[in-house]
Amino acid sequence: MNIEFFGTRSSKSLYRLSLVLLIIGSTACEAPRPQIRDLIQPLKLTAGKADSLRVSDLFYAEHYDLNFQPHPDIDAKLIGENLVLQPKSAFEGMATLAFDLDGQRYHIPVHSQIKPTYTFRFQPETKPGKISVMGTFNSWNRSDTPMHDEDGDGVYEVTLALDAGRYQYEFVVDSREIYDPANPVKVPNGFGYFNSIAEVPPRHAGQTFLHRMGAEKSDGVLTLKFAYERDGQAEKLDKTQITALLDNRRIPAQSMTISKNQIEVSLDLYQITAEDVLRIAVTENGQSTPIQNVFLANQLDATPHNHTDWHNAVMYSIMIDRFADGDANNNRPVSSQKLSQKANYQGGDLQGILTKIQSGYFDSLGVNTLWLSPVNQNTDKAYPEWPPPHRYFSGYHGYWPIHHQRVDSRYGDMALLKKVVQEAHARDIKIILDFIANHVHEDHPFFRQHRDWFGSYDLPDGRKNIRLWDEYRLTTWFEPFLPSFDYPNSQTALDTMTDNAVWWLQQTGIDGFRQDAVKHIPNDFWRTLNRKIKSEVAIPQNRHVYQIGETFGGYDLVSSYVNNGQLDAQFNFNLYDVAKYVFLSPDADFSILAAELQRTAAVYGSNHLMGNVMDSHDKVRYMAFADGDISLDGGEAIEAAWSHPPQVDDPASYKKLQIYLAYLMTIPGLPTLYYGDEIGMTGAADPDNRRMMRFDDDLTENERAHFAQVRQIVGLRKQFDALRTGDFRTLHTDKDCLIFMRSEMNERLLVAINKSDQPQQRSIELPAIYSSKTATDVITQQAHTIEKHMLTLEVPPIGWRALLLQ
Repeated sequence: MNIEFFGTRSSKSLYRLSLVLLIIGSTACEAPRPQIRDLIQPLKLTAGKADSLRVSDLFYAEHYDLNFQPHPDIDAKLIGENLVLQPKSAFEGMATLAFDLDGQRYHIPVHSQIKPTYTFRFQPETKPGKISVMGTFNSWNRSDTPMHDEDGDGVYEVTLALDAGRYQYEFVVDSREIYDPANPVKVPNGFGYFNSIAEVPPRHAGQTFLHRMGAEKSDGVLTLKFAYERDGQAEKLDKTQITALLDNRRIPAQSMTISKNQIEVSLDLYQITAEDVLRIAVTENGQSTPIQNVFLANQLDATPHNHTDWHNAVMYSIMIDRFADGDANNNRPVSSQKLSQKANYQGGDLQGILTKIQSGYFDSLGVNTLWLSPVNQNTDKAYPEWPPPHRYFSGYHGYWPIHHQRVDSRYGDMALLKKVVQEAHARDIKIILDFIANHVHEDHPFFRQHRDWFGSYDLPDGRKNIRLWDEYRLTTWFEPFLPSFDYPNSQTALDTMTDNAVWWLQQTGIDGFRQDAVKHIPNDFWRTLNRKIKSEVAIPQNRHVYQIGETFGGYDLVSSYVNNGQLDAQFNFNLYDVAKYVFLSPDADFSILAAELQRTAAVYGSNHLMGNVMDSHDKVRYMAFADGDISLDGGEAIEAAWSHPPQVDDPASYKKLQIYLAYLMTIPGLPTLYYGDEIGMTGAADPDNRRMMRFDDDLTENERAHFAQVRQIVGLRKQFDALRTGDFRTLHTDKDCLIFMRSEMNERLLVAINKSDQPQQRSIELPAIYSSKTATDVITQQAHTIEKHMLTLEVPPIGWRALLLQ
């Protein structure tokens, strides 16, 4: 089967096309099930530019003897382990690239775009020696993007081709960081200064979208319906403009028919499973709709085991030592006069977590995935941190391991860890474990016996290789007592640590990992680990081992680790930074956040598994910002942690957390609660953001009321498929309100958030194609009539609403 080119047509006015998809099959001549288990993600290419990627990042296979079919607009060559692709300079839009593996035909969705350009300009007061620009577009690399004064007018410039979106940036002038004085739009950077904001508009004007319109089962056939909408559309679409795949296989043109602007394709219910995903997009005049991912499990009322089960997750992050003390007999704080109690062990353990599992605490809250901090045995000593004033810490957090196979005796033992996993699984709760692959403590036998596995502490220029996060990204040490592995120069170390991760999976039965310090570890480590997990655990046991990483950096850096050959996801701190600023700044417009949500979808897909957060063990707690104790730039947060830790003073601050959590639980991605979020715990920087958890009688009236609200919010995600696997469309933004819609095939939910301290009334125009008549509040059951596609609703002060459209 040859690859079809998805051409374009001219357009003049708004046009709506109803699509009903039918994939024709026969139980009598059922095709063999695909050998590729991974859902091959769309490749994003720049027109006219060659790009390459490791073919194993596309999907797992025992071998990669691939035979690519020719494509009229994309040149594809497999050179060793790398796939080199180059679209024609004028080609933009969606297409599929076909290849054969072991006699079976598969298709890779490809999106080629002509990127818009943006010019950064800066006029210094005096001629600099060097000047460059850094930002989220280059992962804050200080020297990667130099600027030049080509015409000698004193203005330094650089023009970049960038994806449409919002970028933070600063100029670097002779090593000095400066925000753009000519740009009035800037945001706090968390270090007591500001970053400027560049807005790159999309290349194509107007909106284009493919709506989900319903699913029906009848006579052994599942029928799926969509509607295409685009500003300026005039002519009918034809089959060449539609990209449709069932998993990794192109739906052939002969299986589609277009009549009266409808396309019909049927799925034989006897040939599909809960694992299958239908993907469809439309391209016209080079502009493509976001890909709709329809998870058939929701249409079959079945439980999936591969693609979609992690979309149902609500994660809860636990720092073991600070959660619950279930066994006082293992309490053993470090003895040191230099060590504050805040930075010492406080008694939390695995028995405390087990007790809470057995008591139904997590069931009551509505979470179904627990992320446990590292369980490895840690040092018994206290150490000063590198930056002044060199305060002392213990290894209570678990990130200073002295052994690779022992559970810290302060937490329990391996038998108890296995029991925690077993009890959690009995309640349909998954467990992921924090794994430390970047470093060990200096007392670890690996460092004592294999010094050649680790990077250099002393640099040739006399400096110490400490916290040089970008300059020596793959070898820098976090602390003088925490040697970092030098994986690029030690294959034995890489093999040993990837084997160790698999060992923890096999020994404990955990469901995945949170991977620490991902960007400081080379991609080949994650590729090796991924391959071992799939070949030794995931495929033999028919389960999806989920891996989510931690990386602070730009989209390009973060996303370079997220694919089928490395990690499933990373925590989305780029989105978090923007959301925190918009929610907590009265004059910040929600359009800023809407643009960042769109950017996230463009990079990771509309149904991604990136981790969405309000808090984490590395961040100042959201409540400290909401209650006004810490400014958004966070400059005072470290000192506040030690000298004047915040307390919650204003009961209204709990509402500020609740509207953020309502947002967190209703946007695409995997929502993550950090222990204490459910009671509105506050805290400045580390270690104050890691206070001991409190329960039951130790809670205030406001904290108990907040817990009830959080439980209600979390419950919504479990109740509605649209919030887990539906599409996302922003309907309205202003400085007070964010209103968006999530749609599954037979379910639509509208979410409205108001951050102001006054009630807000908005009239929202809904897409006419929906023919919605009523909108019912899912909490109060209050029904609103929709007249002429207009919905008028009032959102309470610092409040939110979710309404089911019918």
